Amino acid sequence: MPEAMPTRESDLLAQLPTQLFIGGRWRDASDGGLLDVEDPATGAVLTQVADATAQDAQDALAAAADAQAGWAATPARQRAELLRAAYERIVERTEDFALTMTLEMGKPLAESRGEVAYGAEFFRWFSEEAVRIRGSYTTNPAGGSRLLTMRQPVGPTLMITPWNFPLAMGTRKLGPALAAGCTAVVKPARQTPLTMLLLARTLEEVGVPAGVVNVLATSRTSEVVAPLMTDRRLRKVTFTGSTQVGKQLIAQSADQVLRVSMELGGNAPLIVFEDADVEVAVAQTMLAKMRNTGEACTAANRLLVHESVAGEYARRLAEAMGGLRMGRGTSEDTQLGPLIDDAARKGVDALVQDAVARGATLAVGGAPADGPGYFYPATVLTDVPAQAAILAEEVFGPVAPISTFATLEEAIARANDTTYGLISYVFTRDLSRALRVSEALEFGMVAVNAGVVSNPAAPFGGVKQSGLGREGGAEGIEEFVEVKYVGIAL
Repeated sequence: MPEAMPTRESDLLAQLPTQLFIGGRWRDASDGGLLDVEDPATGAVLTQVADATAQDAQDALAAAADAQAGWAATPARQRAELLRAAYERIVERTEDFALTMTLEMGKPLAESRGEVAYGAEFFRWFSEEAVRIRGSYTTNPAGGSRLLTMRQPVGPTLMITPWNFPLAMGTRKLGPALAAGCTAVVKPARQTPLTMLLLARTLEEVGVPAGVVNVLATSRTSEVVAPLMTDRRLRKVTFTGSTQVGKQLIAQSADQVLRVSMELGGNAPLIVFEDADVEVAVAQTMLAKMRNTGEACTAANRLLVHESVAGEYARRLAEAMGGLRMGRGTSEDTQLGPLIDDAARKGVDALVQDAVARGATLAVGGAPADGPGYFYPATVLTDVPAQAAILAEEVFGPVAPISTFATLEEAIARANDTTYGLISYVFTRDLSRALRVSEALEFGMVAVNAGVVSNPAAPFGGVKQSGLGREGGAEGIEEFVEVKYVGIAL
């Protein structure tokens, strides 16, 4: 731990849980292994957490399986009240959760506080949905019997969460699962285990029964996850992360025919039409592009701007992005934090240099920052050619590549020219055009004149290679229930 670390940070780190949470007990890894948690703003080790083994994962699944029947039988109102209590406890501890995320992930404190509010809301939303899981009762059209349907929990679920939103991606999965009556084994990203461990402690404090939620951090993901995927006790896997890993998990899930929910990569287009309010478009682009330092699957990745307004838009965007204050996220003045690690920074820079080599123009930024930590400045590229890799790959960083279009048909065709289909953004003052374009875009979500669309009350998810299933909204709980039909003869 750095000697110069402020007291508030060192005190919090000393209080955070660092062990595995299995069957309601905090315990070390079975082999005593430890995993370093790094501060991406400095490269220094913040602390160490227990590094789970395959045996620990088996113990966690056993705990979840043992708790499943009791949790499923728990009255929905009781499950709802526990989720509501957890929501309130998270809100009370906003500063602890926010600082924990900023330390291990790097995002500015203001954004971390925003994630706490967003992440906690999933528990409140699904506490309200827990008591609204409905079935049906109908008469057989042919007579002689009644048709009864009921929704029952899927069962023990493996949840694999990413590092970029370490709280919200956990609550977005745990909220509907717990509401539906499912138990869980949660494996947070190795880079950001502390937030999930703090969440586990919170659930323990409000009275969620032992074994219902189990959390294990590990650096040995493959050897820990693979045996679980072939275990008959596991009934579902939900994953947020790269499309490459998602495909592997889908393949592994086939052996047990597991239910799967996959929130995978994106390559979001942001379309600015000639009638758009450029000032609004730029302000909202900042949210769509720069949220979480651009490290978000929802980040605008391809900025398609009508040729008649491209000059003004690029000038305004470069000015806004160039004015961001970059630094360690723990400073209240910071607007742009570091990337998660050096590999991420090198990957972003490689995409920028490839675009420039192919003819793109740097309007601002374009080179890794000096000094400790994994910083990359806000970067705007104009006149990006179609052959540039950055238009085909998810950049996952603070880089905005701008290219132009001439017609509506061209904009739609280029926006849809991707294997991904998570989210798209449209800016126009013409409501009719907004509706036509929204219907034509091959994406699971469309934001019109807005840079943020995520909402716990709405279904989040993509099409094509951006995933399967939906998280949030009334649809979210459906991912964790099975429909059973009962035919009753009279």
